[in-house]
Amino acid sequence: MTFPITIEDVRAAADRLRPHLTPTPFRNYPLLDQSVGQGIRVLVKHENHQPTQSFKIRNGLNAILALSPEQRERGAIGASTGNHGQGIAYAGALAGVRVAVCVPRGNNPQKNASIRAMGAELIETGASYDETVRDCARIREERGLTLLHSTNDPNVIAGAGTMTLEILEQEPQLDALVIALGGGSQAVGALVAATAIKPDLRVYAVGAAGAPAQYESWKSGERLTRPIDTFAEGIATGTTYDLTFDALRAGLAGFVTVTDEEMYAGIRDLIVMTSNLAEGSGAAGIAGLRKLAPELEGQRVGIVLCGGNLGAGQLAKLA
Repeated sequence: MTFPITIEDVRAAADRLRPHLTPTPFRNYPLLDQSVGQGIRVLVKHENHQPTQSFKIRNGLNAILALSPEQRERGAIGASTGNHGQGIAYAGALAGVRVAVCVPRGNNPQKNASIRAMGAELIETGASYDETVRDCARIREERGLTLLHSTNDPNVIAGAGTMTLEILEQEPQLDALVIALGGGSQAVGALVAATAIKPDLRVYAVGAAGAPAQYESWKSGERLTRPIDTFAEGIATGTTYDLTFDALRAGLAGFVTVTDEEMYAGIRDLIVMTSNLAEGSGAAGIAGLRKLAPELEGQRVGIVLCGGNLGAGQLAKLA
């Protein structure tokens, strides 16, 4: 199986991140076990406990710390719906690198405010994430900045892989890992780590039914573009990505999609059973696990609460 990065890249990323980030908890909640059923022991990876409440701080921090002195001097730019933007904004402030973040118009206002508070320049452009990516590429060219793509960057994927390194240190006997999939950095990072350290660990992906491009592409083997209609901006992608598509096709044990209603139900479950707040993508793991439960009967399964940045308007819908 060919991956865009190696386990050595992931371990180098872990060395860069170690002075700045502490391992996040990987916890079991008996109530969650009971609610999923099938004798499954569920362990929750709390990436919502990161300084930016998202696993993407791993991606952004590794990408910024890996820049050359010349690239640091020029500054960096990335397109984001929020979590990648917060990750590179945090990293830029830490490393003294100027960062600009392009977000879609009408983006989550709390995430926008957080990016600004960390000192990054926020540029609202494009009606969708894919339009924002195109505008970001143009602005990067005009300003001579270094582009930090949220997926198509080896250092971003290596940063994401450090999460699974931690998981396998915390629970070496894990049988399966269920991961929300937007661009695929988290899942491909997991596949790289698992292949090197625990080859029998099965990695499953969960996508949004309202953003089916990745799922339909994975299923058909053809790279497709699809419209987006989901509140879960962390996995609201309308296309596939060069550095992750082939690895996802070859490595995933399975792929399911969940509706917005199922993700909202997952958010409620995580609040009630773990006292943790998830955003839509952060609840995709538990929503997906409910669909995969018959296949995973009696096993130790990790899910990732990959982000906790739920917007105030979205939170109100839980009432």
